[in-house]
Amino acid sequence: MHIVLLDAKTLGSDLDISIFEHFGVLTVYDTTAPEETLERIQIADIVITNKVVITANMMEECPRLKLICIAATGMNNVNLDAAKYKGIEVKNVAGYSTKSVAQHTFAMTLYLLEKMAYYDDVVKSHTWSSSGLFTDVSQPFHEISGKKWGIIGLGAIGQEVAKIATAFGAEISYYSTSGKNFHLAYPHQSLEFLLKDCDIISIHAALNDDTFDLINELNLPYLKEKSILLNLGRGGIINETDLAFELDRREIYAGLDVLEYEPIKMENRLNEVQHKERLLITPHIAWTSLEARKKLLDGIVQNIKDFLQKQTKD
Repeated sequence: MHIVLLDAKTLGSDLDISIFEHFGVLTVYDTTAPEETLERIQIADIVITNKVVITANMMEECPRLKLICIAATGMNNVNLDAAKYKGIEVKNVAGYSTKSVAQHTFAMTLYLLEKMAYYDDVVKSHTWSSSGLFTDVSQPFHEISGKKWGIIGLGAIGQEVAKIATAFGAEISYYSTSGKNFHLAYPHQSLEFLLKDCDIISIHAALNDDTFDLINELNLPYLKEKSILLNLGRGGIINETDLAFELDRREIYAGLDVLEYEPIKMENRLNEVQHKERLLITPHIAWTSLEARKKLLDGIVQNIKDFLQKQTKD
């Protein structure tokens, strides 16, 4: 049994991936470029990929391939129709990062809400030392309590965020991007009303035809002054160029953990935002707590075990 891990670097060097050696001969690549993928998987019975794309043409050239393990929840990097046609099983890992993403949502919220960058600089620049005051209230901030928090995409992560925001004292409402998923515990609102009404809005949706460019120049003006917009779903849901212009036009705040192209391109208009204090970008790390990555590794191992047990029975 040959197992090929295509992008081990995305899992982190602090995880013990040698556990996969229990299942066969393991070949590990830190990263894999598109033009390298086919050659590297041609000997594989099992392929493990986080973001490396596996196409239908590649599958045609890999007669030994029986299982593709996606080291993530999203499965858009594998041609699922082709895999089904070829009898190749595709397994993802769901639910491993719920706590981690929810926590990062609040880390971003509190950073922006409490003007942390500003106050950190006040201390480190010695402005506070020379002020003669025991405190500094030059940049007022608000509490989450009593604020309206809108959630776009009320899946497992969205519901976890709703639970925590409720504990903070926020009033929750949500928008279903598919128009099909309704959760009676919270009121459902139209997207327009949600954007106009809420003080904090967090996105936890998948990227698809319903959500691409969902937030753009037509509806960004609906946002309330001083509101916070967060994207912890997928890049491409917010039009980044439109957001950059809106951030420069008036006082709103944005926290992004995902972008349409990752890593961020130099020409991305967000790099040129004049009011940098209004924008927080983290490099797609919401899912990466050590606990979450350990759960992810355990999930991949279990998927391989289940597959091999099924093969033995067959």
